Amino acid sequence: MSTSYQVFARKYRPRTFSDVLGQDHVVQTLRNAIEQDRLAHAYLFVGPRGTGKTSTARILAKALNCPGGPKIDFDPDDPICKEIAEGNSLDVLEIDGASNNGVEQVRELRDTVKFAPSSGKFKIYYIDEVHMLTTAAFNALLKTLEEPPEHVKFIFATTEPQKILPTIISRCQRFDLRRIPSPVIANHLLHIASNEGVELDEVAAYAIAKGAEGGMRDAQSMLDQLVAFCGEKITEENVLEIFGFNSAESISNLAGLILDHNNSDTLEAINAHSEGGKDLSKLLSDLIGHFRNVLVAKVDPKKGGEGAPADVRDAIVAQASGVDTNKLLKLIDLLAETDARMKWAPNKKLHLEIGAIKAIQALQEASLDDVIALVSAAAGSADSLPAVAATATTTAAPAPVASSEPPATRKEPPPEKSEPTSSPAAASTPVEPPVKLTLETPKEVKPEPETQPAPEPEPAPAPAAPAGNLSGDVLWNELRRVLIDERPLFETWLVAAQYLRHENGEFAIGFASEQRFFQISLSRYESDIEEVLHRLSGGREKLVIEVRDDIQPLEIQIPDDDPEPEPQAEAAPAQPEPEPEPAAETEEAEPEEDFHNDPLISKALSEFEARVVKP
Repeated sequence: MSTSYQVFARKYRPRTFSDVLGQDHVVQTLRNAIEQDRLAHAYLFVGPRGTGKTSTARILAKALNCPGGPKIDFDPDDPICKEIAEGNSLDVLEIDGASNNGVEQVRELRDTVKFAPSSGKFKIYYIDEVHMLTTAAFNALLKTLEEPPEHVKFIFATTEPQKILPTIISRCQRFDLRRIPSPVIANHLLHIASNEGVELDEVAAYAIAKGAEGGMRDAQSMLDQLVAFCGEKITEENVLEIFGFNSAESISNLAGLILDHNNSDTLEAINAHSEGGKDLSKLLSDLIGHFRNVLVAKVDPKKGGEGAPADVRDAIVAQASGVDTNKLLKLIDLLAETDARMKWAPNKKLHLEIGAIKAIQALQEASLDDVIALVSAAAGSADSLPAVAATATTTAAPAPVASSEPPATRKEPPPEKSEPTSSPAAASTPVEPPVKLTLETPKEVKPEPETQPAPEPEPAPAPAAPAGNLSGDVLWNELRRVLIDERPLFETWLVAAQYLRHENGEFAIGFASEQRFFQISLSRYESDIEEVLHRLSGGREKLVIEVRDDIQPLEIQIPDDDPEPEPQAEAAPAQPEPEPEPAAETEEAEPEEDFHNDPLISKALSEFEARVVKP
């Protein structure tokens, strides 16, 4: 074998500014500086490995010291340029900062900068890995770096700029070399393979570029190794086999299993990668990168999976359309947390499996958007509620007139005055019971027997007509009115309740399924309600409180600003008079008789020890 073989990384090293790939911002700035004669005395190239720091430094040195320079379009085959490219030029000194990092080496450098260049225009000092210099060495270099001789140029290169003193960085023009995009690397590898007579699949070139992580030198070295292994034809399977990379298709399939909430197949896929000798940390990193592409596709489908094979791009766009953005962000966060734990975990497979299951569970959880959608759907089913409430309000009869109107306006036909319970209050709009407006309950002075014109009511527990004489609707309205009067707490619950049936010894009321809370609250007082029900109906019905899906909820309207039907009754309550005036007694004889003939009012007068008050 010939000893003159040159590896691809050296054979295809950039020789001119036009050969530098992926660093257009650096190349353009240097070209303009040379053309405009605005050359700095110190440059600092920063970037990851294999991105072209040393190559760019040598190209800049060639442009400065080439015959007739400084100029951009120099001849790379010129003897001076060749010496610089090979590191043999006396005017371009390349120093390894890792092995020459002491104060003594910097002092020697300071002693040599005063000498003029031998053949070129400038004496150029290139210090690689400059961050390895000690603090004392940096301090010794400060004065020379700030005010070097006119014929001296400094070029520094580093992968860790944070370790360089700020006083050094401030004296240099800094250029940050970026990671080279995978498509650029893949195209350059295809170009090299074509020149070398090697058949390289496009998918294989993309796999190499992805594995190089933005480093052109790494990609060229891997291609060199593949040619030695495969010969004249290189496929994606060869790349994955030699370097243990994960194919874009396998990562896409694993991501699809997670998005499909497939726990068992996800664990099997992870186990298959582990059994195949894959680096699980690299697998997780690739998976996070894939979901990042899905997130990008969620925002802009045209940019999702940019640079990936066509089938993988289609899969990324399809996955993006089927997952919520918030859930995708949470999934990426969980996988990132798993990646942090795996770095120090002895059992990486266990942590990866746990992280994958957590990600699936996070996808299955209801998001805030899902909850809002469900609430909106439930609210949409109640679009007809205002019409229902309006109907209930329209069909409801006003409060009994006999107990709420003033004496001068209650001259009505006897049939209407004798049936105060035939017109119940509105079901959806609670009103103040008429007894409150016409009865007063003195606690200190008991009424004398002779002031009550009506006979004392019998102690029978039937304040209303028997159940057989009252329809279910009428009984329900009376029951609700009495309960609200006796227990104001019940008002909110009873307004939402609806009468269902009165048969077979049962009196049933119901709530809509959305109002189950009212049913639970009211059921705690079921025995008390039954007692009032028996009192009104004269029977022994069993109270049944149901929750049914077929019940449409009524709109609950609690009147805050409705005017009272007769505000003067409460605004100026009269004091009890043991001896009413004869004229008033004559005038009110007929209405007072009507009051005491009503069984409900008679029962109320008895229970509350009250009497009718004349205004």
